[in-house]
Amino acid sequence: MDKLMNNHWVMRVIALFLALMLYASVNIETTGTQTNKSSTPFETSTSSSLETAVVTDIPVVTYFDEEGLVVTGVPETVNVTLEGPTGTLVKARQQKDFEVYAELTNLSIGSHKVNLKIKNLSSDLKATISPSAITVTIEEKISKNFPVEVEYINEDKLEEGYTPDQPIVSPNSVHVTASKEIIDRISKVQATINLEGAKETINKESRITIYDSDGNILPVEVDPSVVDVTVPIKSPSKVLPFKVVREGELKKGFSILSMETEPKEITAYGPMDVLENYDFIDGVKVDLSKIEKDTVLEVDVPIPEGIEKVSPETIKIDIDVDEQQEKSFSDKKIEEVGMAEGKVFDFLDPNVGELDIKIYGAPSVINQINSEDIELYINLSNLSDGEHEVPVQVNSSQNNITWSLEQEKVKVRISSAS
Repeated sequence: MDKLMNNHWVMRVIALFLALMLYASVNIETTGTQTNKSSTPFETSTSSSLETAVVTDIPVVTYFDEEGLVVTGVPETVNVTLEGPTGTLVKARQQKDFEVYAELTNLSIGSHKVNLKIKNLSSDLKATISPSAITVTIEEKISKNFPVEVEYINEDKLEEGYTPDQPIVSPNSVHVTASKEIIDRISKVQATINLEGAKETINKESRITIYDSDGNILPVEVDPSVVDVTVPIKSPSKVLPFKVVREGELKKGFSILSMETEPKEITAYGPMDVLENYDFIDGVKVDLSKIEKDTVLEVDVPIPEGIEKVSPETIKIDIDVDEQQEKSFSDKKIEEVGMAEGKVFDFLDPNVGELDIKIYGAPSVINQINSEDIELYINLSNLSDGEHEVPVQVNSSQNNITWSLEQEKVKVRISSAS
């Protein structure tokens, strides 16, 4: 055995055998490992699953010379079908951060068929636009001024008797820009005002709307797009005379020659049921104590209860004065008014039922007054049987005089007729 082991050929053969065994063992292990890796399903699939979704109402952006041209035929929105990995698809659907557009920059005036394009979309996604192509018309943009009309709504809901007056629009015309075809179709440029419940002047802003002859709203540029509208509201009115109330007295030795008012009547405005209660306006006051010469006064017109306003708000009163003159009338008979049926009366003081009266006024006025122009009377209405003192009242055809009586009251006896 030792001799065999000492033989160098034998040792070479053994070494070669062991090397072959080692090589075979390593090669078998490597092959088995590669085979196991290839058979694992999670490691052999390198691509994600694909999905499809439709994204609706995507705005269409147009690129063209907006200052000089007008484009029609472009839809406001389109639908886009997306296909791709789930994660990328979900993000695109939620954010909608891609853009559908029509490139019209280099197109001439006229009609063109244009393919819609998409940008800012992930390269992982495939997109289909519906519709994918559109027909557009490119026209030259023109401008024209149009007057603004005012349209009222709910005019039937104004209070009874109230009516709108001529509206005031500022500015009263607007600058409209569109294609010539659209400009030629314009029938009305309108501002709208709601009159419901209005009782006084309306001041509102109103957006301008452009219509064709069929009442369709036209897509145009308007400058300004909003105007100011003022609508005066006329309330029910009634023309009324007015009564001038004299307060105080002229300085001694002077009398009123004439008193003229301008205007002669006042227009009162307010609800119909209130106006019906008034036949004249009272309370226009003149203070005679402040007048020393011919004077023109401007006097405020009082606004009666329930009346909204009066026009004019002031009136002019032209007062002429002159030196005062006196004139006397003797034994003027005193008449009675208002005595109840079945009653009789007797004068006790003065027992003759007559009084002297003096009148004062400008010479030209006094000289025209006769005894027949002066009436004295007493009001016996609502008096019971018995003795009564009643005031004597004077009635004259001339307003610009004053008077004095020898006594202001008379004594009478009232009894039932037998």
